[in-house]
This record gives sequence, C-alpha cells and structure tokens, in this order.
Amino acid sequence: MKIATWNVNSIRTRLDHVLQWLDANPVDVLCLQETKVIDADFPRSAIEALGYQIYTSGQKSYNGVALLSRITLETVNAGFAPVVGESVVAFDAQKRVISGICQDLCIVNLYVPNGSEVGSEKYQYKLEWLAILQNYLKTLLSQHPHVLVCGDFNIAPDDRDIHNPAGREMHIMASAAERQALQQSILNLGFVDAFRQFNSEGGQFTWWDYRAAAFPRNMGWRIDHHYLSPNLSPQAKSCVIDKTPRTWDKPSDHTPVIVEL
Repeated sequence: MKIATWNVNSIRTRLDHVLQWLDANPVDVLCLQETKVIDADFPRSAIEALGYQIYTSGQKSYNGVALLSRITLETVNAGFAPVVGESVVAFDAQKRVISGICQDLCIVNLYVPNGSEVGSEKYQYKLEWLAILQNYLKTLLSQHPHVLVCGDFNIAPDDRDIHNPAGREMHIMASAAERQALQQSILNLGFVDAFRQFNSEGGQFTWWDYRAAAFPRNMGWRIDHHYLSPNLSPQAKSCVIDKTPRTWDKPSDHTPVIVEL
C-alpha cells in the first residue's frame, strides 16, 4: 500500500498537477492539505474519474484537508472533537484534521498551524493545537494498533531538515518550543519518522519558498512528514520525497512525500 501527503496550496489552482501526478503515481491514498475550498466546491469529477473516492473537510480560502482513496474508507472523522470530545470543538473551526480507516490502517491527515512568528498569538495557538493533538493521538492509539499520521507539520524536526539552520532558535517552524511540542505530541507516543527510517542525510526538503530562487538553489525545509505507530513502522518498505511537481509551471511550494507499507 502506498500513501502520499501533499500540501497543494489550493486544489482548484493545482488540480491539473494533482491529476497529472496521480496518473503517473497511482497511490492508494493521497492526503491533501491547504485545499482552500468548501466541501461543496471541491473539484470531484476529474479525480473520481481516476478511481478515487473523496473525503473532505474544507473552508473558503484557507486551510482545508482531504483524503483521496482508491479504497472505501470507514469511520471518517473531521476535526479533533469526534475523537476527544466537544471540549476542543473551538479548535475545529479551522479545518486542519481528517482521519479514516483503510482496511486495518487508521490514516490521520493534518495541516498543523504555521504559527506566524515566535511569540505571537498564532504561535501560542500552534502550541496549544499540538497539545490537543497529543491527546487525540493517544486516544486513536488505544483503539487502533496501526496508525499513520501525515501532513504538513510546519516544523523541521532537526537542523538536518533546514538548508541553513543559523538563527533557527527564533525562526518559526524550528524553535525549541515547536520541536518540543512535536516530540511530546508524536514521537514520545512511539511514532517513527518514516523518512528518517530510510534516509539519515540532510539536504532533503519538501518545501521551498517561492522567493529568492529557493528551489533551484535547494534552499528548503523538510516540514511534510509521515509518522508511523510502533506496530506499523516495521511494515514500512520505503519513504521518498518526489520533487518532480515542484519543477512544474506554477507549482505548490510543497512537494509530495510517499510511504510504502
């Protein structure tokens, strides 16, 4: 089974790219982030024509996540609240979480808040959001032995994941508090970074700024990840970054990451 994650930075803008990529890479499940469209306006027909069922949680102009699956998904939930209760429903106003069961695999697709800048209100929101994620994943792990968590995490786990880590302590996506929150919410629960399971080298990125010719100069960050639960990680066969879509005309600033189980 192959599962991919890709922040497409608007599904309507990048629809042709998604179709082209799926035609060449017919993964079993594609997890999209930053779809930027309400559910009723999601461009379904062309994707369905490729054999995918579509499950969405979107909002106008911002955020939005979707699962495209060749296999019918069960127990599809949008947001934190269906899993951890109504006390966190305020955090579901931003459409950033969707999950579904694919055979015996629980797939969680996330678009973690960016945080804007260290110390800002949005930064504090990001840390609070990650604390809720920890409880959410604890609950899922108690119900499902095989959990895959993927998406745009807006966090580079360590300095290998940044083209130039100088001054990263005060840089959003690399501050100590963000990395600690990632550690507590994911890694301390036993999840394994699937890419690092197979590749320990630096210089491997998933996001490049549109400015300063960042992509041709490989001035990127690795912020899009797959995390596998302890019982699932031994089943991983590979995890690769596909930079090809970033070379296309008017691309997303992110590129797909594919794990094979």
